[in-house]
Amino acid sequence: MSIEQMPLIVKETSRGLDRITLFDDCLQKRIIPCVTEINEDSVNSMVMQLLYLEKEDADAEVTFYINSPGGSVQDGLVLYDVMQAVSCPIRTVCMGMAASMGSIIFVAGDKRQMLKHSKVMIHDPLIARTGGSALSLKTISDNLMKTREITAEIIAKHTGHTSKQILKKTETDCYFTAQEAVSFGLADEIIGSL
Repeated sequence: MSIEQMPLIVKETSRGLDRITLFDDCLQKRIIPCVTEINEDSVNSMVMQLLYLEKEDADAEVTFYINSPGGSVQDGLVLYDVMQAVSCPIRTVCMGMAASMGSIIFVAGDKRQMLKHSKVMIHDPLIARTGGSALSLKTISDNLMKTREITAEIIAKHTGHTSKQILKKTETDCYFTAQEAVSFGLADEIIGSL
């Protein structure tokens, strides 16, 4: 949804009644929605919001609400790295589904919460394209295996499992209910209301 399509809300301010977008209201409340595919545009927007909020108050918590099918691993790793680098605490809330790269963003939170009926899905990175010479396919395969190790290390770091255990778990799409995610270490708690 573009900013132009975003619904306007009315807020009372010192200047009287102002109309602002829901996006602006979320930013004022230190909320960053991650509710779309992880790609260059969505990541650039979330990174800019996060850096702005850190500049405003480096000690105040920022909340990411996540309902994402995942997407580009490379773009998602940019967001992951920035989330790890900023000084403000980060709360992630899974609502709906945090899948693939969305699950990496979810587990990166300092406090990781899930709504009761939400799910997390982890798996190996997928090949974006195929075709080409044998050497180009080998290069793609080698890069994919490196990416697989990186994402497994990240999940292992945030769950307390070993990379080897995560690599075994992610051989196929692995879905976790909220309770299963807490038990596995992907989430810290289940919440009943926002």
